[in-house]
Amino acid sequence: MQLNDKQYDLIKRQINKVKQYDGNLYQKKFASLNTEDLVTQADFEAIPFTEKDELREVYPLGIQAVPDTEIVRIHSSSGTTGTPIIIPYTKRDVEDWALMFERCYETAGITNTDRIQITPGYGLWTAGIGFQLGAEKLGAMTIPMGPGNTAKQLKMMVDLKSTVLCATSSYALLLAEEIEKRGIGEKIHLRKGIIGSERWGDKMRDRIADELGVELYDIYGLTEVYGPGIGISCHKDEPMHYWDDFVYIEIIDPKTGEVLPDGEIGEVVITTLRKEGAPLIRYRTHDLSRIIPEKCGCGSKFPRIDRIIGRSDDMIKVKGVNIYPGQVEDVLRDVKGVSSEYQVMIDHMNGKDIMTLFFETEDGADKKAVEKEVGAAFKAKVGLQIKPMGVVMGELPRSEKKTTRIFDNRY
Repeated sequence: MQLNDKQYDLIKRQINKVKQYDGNLYQKKFASLNTEDLVTQADFEAIPFTEKDELREVYPLGIQAVPDTEIVRIHSSSGTTGTPIIIPYTKRDVEDWALMFERCYETAGITNTDRIQITPGYGLWTAGIGFQLGAEKLGAMTIPMGPGNTAKQLKMMVDLKSTVLCATSSYALLLAEEIEKRGIGEKIHLRKGIIGSERWGDKMRDRIADELGVELYDIYGLTEVYGPGIGISCHKDEPMHYWDDFVYIEIIDPKTGEVLPDGEIGEVVITTLRKEGAPLIRYRTHDLSRIIPEKCGCGSKFPRIDRIIGRSDDMIKVKGVNIYPGQVEDVLRDVKGVSSEYQVMIDHMNGKDIMTLFFETEDGADKKAVEKEVGAAFKAKVGLQIKPMGVVMGELPRSEKKTTRIFDNRY
């Protein structure tokens, strides 16, 4: 995806701004960078990347690019380990974020007549408040539940006749299972589901859509770049439209840093075009996707990236084989009798690595036959001999937030 003149002008303005603000990460990083020398696409692609560790190193506010008097809010990355990343927002940043999120709702066919139930967390995490900003900008009734208290979630969903559910895929599945368990499906009025924050496979997607009776939309974003709402899928296709008047997206080879042609899978790199509080230049997200060059049948003018298929830093190596969570989901997707939930345990015993893949089997499935098929499919598609273990539906843990699926016990 090539920069257009407007985007290039905005990027130069961003670079000049961060260079001039005392103490900003980029002041030293870009000291020798002269925006007058930025003329071509190649010039832009020669600018060094911004790494997540750099944001941690300037904790707490070394990424801030405006005076404190212009900062109206602080958010932080959702990671539970290491130094958190603090992102300051100006009033304009918050307004821009709300505008992008409003576009997301509109792209999903949601209007101000809908009742939007928001289950992601509030506080320093951007999710809950981002969903609420967009809903209020749209003018829809907002039900700010936050995570947990499933019984109350369902009571509000029934009594207030919620039509839109905003959730992680893990919690959407948990709610769907609880609705079925309680036999209240006929009392549910949901018609749309806006799902984000974690990768989810086709089997989980199909289960949530079928059990809740909703149309599902993937929403994209990360705290460092506003939060959720910088892109969403549409009713025509699975890839996500992103708002290229606010962000510029590149896809690079995670190992070499080389910019890849449109259509090739690589790491998403984002440059903010208008962000004031914490502009980011060529920020490596570690999310894996690809640019979809074809125009979308929905008629939107905005470009698209494919669904996030994983993260470049989520790779694990077992017996010399590189494995991504998406590969596990791809194997399970094609095996009949396997449900959506799985868990991987990697151990080192008697001098060798052992990977056990637990997965839930559908009612009535022949567990032994399914285990044999999963083991053979994993060996054929991934190249690794594993220990497949089928368990009954509901045995693996459910989460109100994100679900941890891979546990590496070797270290």
